[in-house]
Amino acid sequence: MVDAAAPGAGLYLAWAWLLLLLPLPWLARRWLPAAPRAGLQALKVPWFAMVAGTGQGWIKRTWLAVIAGLVWSLLLLAAARPQWVGEIETLPVTGRDLLLAVDISGSMDTQDMVLDGQAVNRLAVVKRVAGDFIQRRKGDRVGLVLFGSRAYLQTPLRFLTRATPTLLDEPESGLAGRETAIGDAIGLAVKRLREDAASERVLILLTDGANTSGEVQPLQATEFAAREGLRIYTVGVGADEMMVQDFFGSRLVNPSADLDEDTLKAIAERTGGAYFRARDVEALARIYAQLDELEPVESDQEAIRPVAELFHWPLGLALVLALTATVLLLWPAPAGARRGATA
Repeated sequence: MVDAAAPGAGLYLAWAWLLLLLPLPWLARRWLPAAPRAGLQALKVPWFAMVAGTGQGWIKRTWLAVIAGLVWSLLLLAAARPQWVGEIETLPVTGRDLLLAVDISGSMDTQDMVLDGQAVNRLAVVKRVAGDFIQRRKGDRVGLVLFGSRAYLQTPLRFLTRATPTLLDEPESGLAGRETAIGDAIGLAVKRLREDAASERVLILLTDGANTSGEVQPLQATEFAAREGLRIYTVGVGADEMMVQDFFGSRLVNPSADLDEDTLKAIAERTGGAYFRARDVEALARIYAQLDELEPVESDQEAIRPVAELFHWPLGLALVLALTATVLLLWPAPAGARRGATA
């Protein structure tokens, strides 16, 4: 819970006490004994004292000292952990863990959907509609599983805030392989949700095909899910009709012929969920509206405050200044200065 008396939004230092070390280099130079210089032979130049404080060498040393001081200050600032603390956000708390498993196999690239008046592939529609659904799930811990030939966890379970980016921005069809491992996706969801003690655990599995890959069969994984109390809602995506052009002209085909609806229905029935069929954008939006009704967000409230770490900015600037100092050290002296030094 967030303390109501906590300061407002703004820039803060988590470990501000580290700034007390700012004068440490000056104290070390002032009080520590100088390094011994025994055995060093110096060339005595009678007029050195007159020119020691002037010229290009003095300017270079001054700039190096200034840069060194700035680098030290920026390193301390980065170590003090600057943070941008946002406004307090009130979230409903459900005690529910919700995983969204999205098929990104090669078939999800089929362009049999229409979005904003343009023909788009299935994954683009899923990104739009499922992304809106995720943003409405305030209070649930939401995670994302992607699967193709293999299944992997894209985003672990976490609460969502206004600062949380849409979880579905990055995936592209075929990224996890061209085939479909529905059983592995369910198995991975069971494994991840088993590790948490949420009162309700829900998986929404969205696919456009049949299980053609993976180490675990879908119905076998479903039995594991049922024993763990995981409720699964399955969604079959894809149009029933689509016009395609070939050598003989236009013809009507069923782009969803490979969709294994019987297995998806069995998965949902065995785990106490439901099966939905999404033939277009509007149908998919209605499905997610129904899911909102089946899994409502509770009314209990919890206050949280989003925090963004900013240490990389002063750390990066310190690196740039350090590189600048290195260039100054290695930069050759002007020809006139070299002739004067050797005269």
